[in-house]
Amino acid sequence: MRSARMILAAVLAAGVVWAVGAPGAQRPPAAPAAPTEKAAAKSAPVRSAGKPASADAQTEQEIRERFAKSKIGPEKFQVHVQGGVATIEGKTDVVQHKGVATRLAKNGGAVAVVNHIEISDAAREKAAKNLDEGRRRAQVKRGEARSER
Repeated sequence: MRSARMILAAVLAAGVVWAVGAPGAQRPPAAPAAPTEKAAAKSAPVRSAGKPASADAQTEQEIRERFAKSKIGPEKFQVHVQGGVATIEGKTDVVQHKGVATRLAKNGGAVAVVNHIEISDAAREKAAKNLDEGRRRAQVKRGEARSER
């Protein structure tokens, strides 16, 4: 039993020496560190809020791609990004598009979103009517007659 403990102690000691490095052993030189975000930002053209212009263009492209993948489509709204802040403009006939556009812009990398999407009067009336009825389509039980749209 004692010899098993001595072997275990020797193995542990060898593992520690291996992990830490033997005294006097030279290590290979470390790889140069990647440039920091600050250094990269200094070399790129900068807009007013301190974000590189290329980052704004990338964010704008990412937001447009997210619009294209969604049901709202990229052609309904105009997107402009400056200093990380996305501005969305356009008109829609669906109330939910305004919230979806904001969420897609934030998920696309925008720091903040200014949403200037206008909702049509018909869409507002339809939403108000649904609220007056006290339920949404998702809350309709099976077997019940659906409300007219």
